[in-house]
Amino acid sequence: IGDSRKIPSLFFFSKMTNLPPIGIRLLPSLDGTPNSSRTLRYKIFILIFTFLCYTSYHLSRKPISVVKSVLNRNCSLSISDPSVVVNTSSHGNNTKWCDWKPFDQDNAGSLLGSLDLAYLFSYAVGMFISGQVAERVHLRYFLSAGMISSGIMTILFGMGYFWNIHNIAFFIGIQVIGGLVQSSGWPSVVTCVGNWYGKGKRGLIMGIWNSHTSVGNILGSLIAGIFVNTAWGWSFIVPGIIIGTLGILVFFFMVPSPEEVKCELPDQLPATKYTDRATESSDLEYGATNSQSSQTSLISLDKSKEKPISLWRALLIPGVIEFSLCLFFAKLVSYTFLFWLPKYIHEKANYDPEKAADISTLFDVGGIFGGISAGLLSDFTGMRATTCVLMLALSAPVLYIYNLYGSLSLAHSIGLSMVCGFFVNGPYALITTAVSADLGTHEVLKGNSKALSTVTAIIDGTGSIGAAVGPLLAGVIESSGWNNVFYMLIGSDIMALLLLLRLLYKEISSSLRRS
Repeated sequence: IGDSRKIPSLFFFSKMTNLPPIGIRLLPSLDGTPNSSRTLRYKIFILIFTFLCYTSYHLSRKPISVVKSVLNRNCSLSISDPSVVVNTSSHGNNTKWCDWKPFDQDNAGSLLGSLDLAYLFSYAVGMFISGQVAERVHLRYFLSAGMISSGIMTILFGMGYFWNIHNIAFFIGIQVIGGLVQSSGWPSVVTCVGNWYGKGKRGLIMGIWNSHTSVGNILGSLIAGIFVNTAWGWSFIVPGIIIGTLGILVFFFMVPSPEEVKCELPDQLPATKYTDRATESSDLEYGATNSQSSQTSLISLDKSKEKPISLWRALLIPGVIEFSLCLFFAKLVSYTFLFWLPKYIHEKANYDPEKAADISTLFDVGGIFGGISAGLLSDFTGMRATTCVLMLALSAPVLYIYNLYGSLSLAHSIGLSMVCGFFVNGPYALITTAVSADLGTHEVLKGNSKALSTVTAIIDGTGSIGAAVGPLLAGVIESSGWNNVFYMLIGSDIMALLLLLRLLYKEISSSLRRS
């Protein structure tokens, strides 16, 4: 463009983007202290703030799984239900009188699956776009706009209830746009955390931080469950207001990188003990053999000279393709539970929709501990792929046992839901956080942190395609029996495991050589 000082508006905008957000400038607790103390305060602040941000993302996408139980349900069990807000005197011989049109036909499962597909496929497409955009615009503006837009789309879906809309095109359209704008979240928050935290204990820190996914699902289920039997529109409107409000706070308070507030930059290389294991063990740290590159530190780089990388160059980073394809199947399983578990519990155990929503949150409680355990184990061993393979190998039999015995009693539902969530969400959480951040700051990039958003988007975008396929298949297969749905999930779990065998072999071989 030339010298921006010759164009007053561009010069003003460039100056504004170099300043901390106005909210930060008004917080004395984060300013005016020694640099090391300021850095610690900011790191804690960013970790908590991004946690809340992505909690709201999952909180706003969870209600559809709860509301499915009332969009299409067993009307013969609802005649005496005082919470059903339908004129029961006019139902006559219509066995679908309590359903919400157009989900009152025999193809309801396919229609509900199409809502998931519309959202998740557009989310996957948007993820690849968001990764490139996030590296080229200011993350604070990008994340804020994405959260506010996500809130608007969530609210509009709920307004379909109050506006009495029964057109499938309306709901699918909302899902498509909602998926696109929600893709702004993951590349942004992972990049923010990756910019502030080095690799030393990244698995544990991001494992704890990644519990926002499960916390958001739990809160989304609980909030949606409050309104699902009375006015399901509020199940969407309340989460939409929450994420939109947080989006406004992001505009005023988010600090994406330390240099914006003159804080110390983290060392993006692992500690010595970890480096000895990881650089020798696999293609995750992982495949670069030039030991001189391990001396590179972000502190010594001129950040202004960094350039975003292309999708093709990001794919060539060792480990990106394997973990992306693995996440395709791992996320397929996780998101099938996310969108269909309340309905499965409702039908299999004959619980009402609100109680089924509450029980489904236990899957996410188990997922919190699974993500933390995966991060802790991978930090201790320095073997990310091995940790994922171990948990994937155990999750397949757990899925089979859950389908057999999970509905026998309330105790079985509680216990097996938590165990299932532990093993299903553990690998998924590890890949989308610590693995993505590791690969996005891989030593072959020589400290170029501009790659982090793109690598994160590739891995999670590929996983999101699987997340779109899983719920769609569940919607089609569900009519033939839930057993077939679980066979599909177990097969996907095994495929995720097989895709990491090469990295598993390299990690174990290197470990044996060291011993």
